[in-house]
Amino acid sequence: MKRVILIDDCKLTLAMARDILEPAGYEVLTAESGIEANQHIYATPPPDLIMIDVVMPMLQGDRKVKLLKDRETSAKIPVLLMSSKSLDELEVLVRESGADGYMQKPLRPQNLLQAVEQWT
Repeated sequence: MKRVILIDDCKLTLAMARDILEPAGYEVLTAESGIEANQHIYATPPPDLIMIDVVMPMLQGDRKVKLLKDRETSAKIPVLLMSSKSLDELEVLVRESGADGYMQKPLRPQNLLQAVEQWT
């Protein structure tokens, strides 16, 4: 079973994504901060995909991506940024942070499933 970590400070977004992905056969782990997510990211086995909101308290999502990509143990895990920012802004954030891609919010079930399928 593929493991997906969702990091978002919005509990509703986490619950909605879980409700979409779990019936499709994914193991979904959630965290409300990048720091809280570390227990899942560095666990065994590692996740197949990390999805992180850009606008987060304490540690912005794009900054967390840079930290993940700088560590050997997490550098190869695909990371998608999630945000309601414009597509142009998201593309810049992806380039600057080293993320592998992005999902624009609000998350739509079909788009979420396609992205997770593509990256896992």
